[in-house]
Amino acid sequence: MLHIIDDEEVIRDSLMWLAKSRGIPASAYDSGKAFLTALDNMPRINLQGQCVLLDVRMPDLGGIALFDLLSSRGLTQVFPVIFLTGHGDVPMAVDTLKRGAFDFFEKPFNDNKLMDRVQEALAASEQAAGSAAIHTRLSALSAREREVLDLILEGKMNKVIADKLGISMRTVEVHRAHIFDKMNVKTAVELARLLK
Repeated sequence: MLHIIDDEEVIRDSLMWLAKSRGIPASAYDSGKAFLTALDNMPRINLQGQCVLLDVRMPDLGGIALFDLLSSRGLTQVFPVIFLTGHGDVPMAVDTLKRGAFDFFEKPFNDNKLMDRVQEALAASEQAAGSAAIHTRLSALSAREREVLDLILEGKMNKVIADKLGISMRTVEVHRAHIFDKMNVKTAVELARLLK
């Protein structure tokens, strides 16, 4: 989903049309505050495949301030930000890119180049969301489950894991079941593929 945030209606309409021409679902917001309200109501499960096209100069909450808010929430990986501005300068562009912006375009911009970058940002968001989901699942494992997980990934059988950790085979089986459940896999092969 492409999120277009610009206080100029004609720019929002133009960008919505461009996104539609590429088959990219998009939403438009006339202010940073309107976007934040929508973001707060988005289910966390939908935070993948996102991109923000953000105007630098807007009343109330400008693009740089909104970018800083997204950064402080740790969302700029899942919501890559592409800045749009008619008033940009080289130092501003360099600064935003150093702080994690995905790209920076000056108005007027090349439609195809912009939409190509949007598609790249959407792909990067998908990848970041997938990595974040795996990290979240791993963080749900207990310390003992992590030990069992490491030995499973080494290809060790339950009996060997039990001997190595000084626990019963039944306890290993319970840990293995919990690991598979928390990691949302059915086999050790799937687990290894997920964490490769």
